Amino acid sequence: MKDLFKSRFGARIRLAGYLSGTITALLLLMVLPMAVAAPQASPDVRDAVGIRGLVIDSRGKPVGDAVVRLAEPGVPGAKETKSSATGTFFFPELSRGDYRVTAEKSGLRAVVNVHLESQSGTVRKVKLVIEDAGSSQRDPKGVSPSSMQAMTFADKPNFTVAGVTDWTAVGGHGSDSSLRTSEALASETVKLKPEAPGLTAENKGTGVNERSEIARKMREALAKDPAGFEANHQLGALYLHGGQYQESIPLLLRAYQAEPTNYDNEYDLALAYEGAGDYAQGRERVRELLKRRNNADLHRLAGELDEKLDDPLSAVREFEQATRLDPSEQNYFEWGSELLLHRAVWQAQEVFHKGAVAYPKSSRMLTGLGTALFGGARYDEAARYLCDASDLNPADSEPYIFMGKIQMAAPNPLPCVEQKLARFVERQPENSLADYLYAMALLKNQERSADKQTLRKAEGLLTKAVTVDPKCADGYLELGILSASQNNFQRAIELYRKAIDANPQLGDAHYRLAVAYDRIGESPKAKQEFQRHDQIAKQQAQDVERQRREVKQFMILQPGQPTFPPEQ
Repeated sequence: MKDLFKSRFGARIRLAGYLSGTITALLLLMVLPMAVAAPQASPDVRDAVGIRGLVIDSRGKPVGDAVVRLAEPGVPGAKETKSSATGTFFFPELSRGDYRVTAEKSGLRAVVNVHLESQSGTVRKVKLVIEDAGSSQRDPKGVSPSSMQAMTFADKPNFTVAGVTDWTAVGGHGSDSSLRTSEALASETVKLKPEAPGLTAENKGTGVNERSEIARKMREALAKDPAGFEANHQLGALYLHGGQYQESIPLLLRAYQAEPTNYDNEYDLALAYEGAGDYAQGRERVRELLKRRNNADLHRLAGELDEKLDDPLSAVREFEQATRLDPSEQNYFEWGSELLLHRAVWQAQEVFHKGAVAYPKSSRMLTGLGTALFGGARYDEAARYLCDASDLNPADSEPYIFMGKIQMAAPNPLPCVEQKLARFVERQPENSLADYLYAMALLKNQERSADKQTLRKAEGLLTKAVTVDPKCADGYLELGILSASQNNFQRAIELYRKAIDANPQLGDAHYRLAVAYDRIGESPKAKQEFQRHDQIAKQQAQDVERQRREVKQFMILQPGQPTFPPEQ
């Protein structure tokens, strides 16, 4: 369900650390003596114990030149450095113990606590999200909680996921059109993953030739020490983060054999198994790691793997545990989207709302909340949150697309949507979907009071949409409907046929084409199109039924309800 690099923020964050440390590792390897006469006299990378980190803002963008301080409880003074242009920093040569890392810039601040083991080679990777403490505690609608401690889930959620069941009567309300839209947007919500901070600067900034040269040098180092931990781990990690999962697995396995207790290597091995599609092996690695270390990253990865192994009950519990251990934006979002995907729409609303209170500048959190509200037939509220999401990053297409789709499926026009979709068209004039969605919003409002000028504007937008994208079948369909409403059936037939050419499975186009043929007296053609429509409608209904049965539905217990054993 969730591809490794476009679905798991945490896994991609690790890439910045590895690539930023690659050159250092290579230099160390290159200056080792050609003849390894006295290895104990030449310390290598494994002797380093430290903290490597990344500073980002609330939108996931790297923050350079932030002041980063490292303090040890009970020890006077603090180490200090600044984040690089890509947001990275590194505190080397640390001893075992607990540390407090803070990052500050322009009045913004973030804090994280880190525990270091004394095992050689331990380099902990941390992420600090700096934001205004006041704004980070404000509810999207302006309600400010007493403190961010309210978001650590000392309070339990008002529900329990007690089990799963096959689809019988899915959650949510409204027409079948609204239900189908809600289901489709739930699937799209889980894909709303931000780009990994630092990825563009670190990864895309390393050209193909440079990466190839790095890999060549790593292979040379591996040839000199084929069973060594560092050479296998570094090359395996490079392959992993380059998407070469199958190539990375044997290298990371050899590194594991050399140092079975190295956390970072075994975590990377679990990621490699996930990327290669061997979810059972990846899950087994995570289980072993959880025996030694209980942290949010492991529970989140376990949740990903459980979902892919068709065990959503375990997955949602892992995501909940990850959020309890670390109420980060990512963990809130993963938990909420898992609930939404399995039709626990009311519970998804609760989690997304808590996440939006904690991270009011997260566009995808507001988008998820809007989608969950729509699934519960709270249409106006859904629209407002989606409009707020579009305001956070007006260049992002996703909130506009979501609001445009719910506008079409909702029973009545929704507040603020038309205005925001107008901005979508203005900012992306060559986006046919923007033109189409804005036109549909205008036509939605015309259902109450027809206005010729607005109808002409909508028609112009639809014409532009099919001009920009000749495969915009829905645009042709709507233009045909407008022509038919003006009794221009020949023109409508031409447009309906273009819609069918662009998408032969567009059932509504076949139906309306049949009606148009019937109106001009071509009954045999009308009969043929009616039959084709019925075939498509029947097949699509079967497909929807199958897809619904493939998505297990959560059974929810509210406080005070009797418990019962979950279905196995």
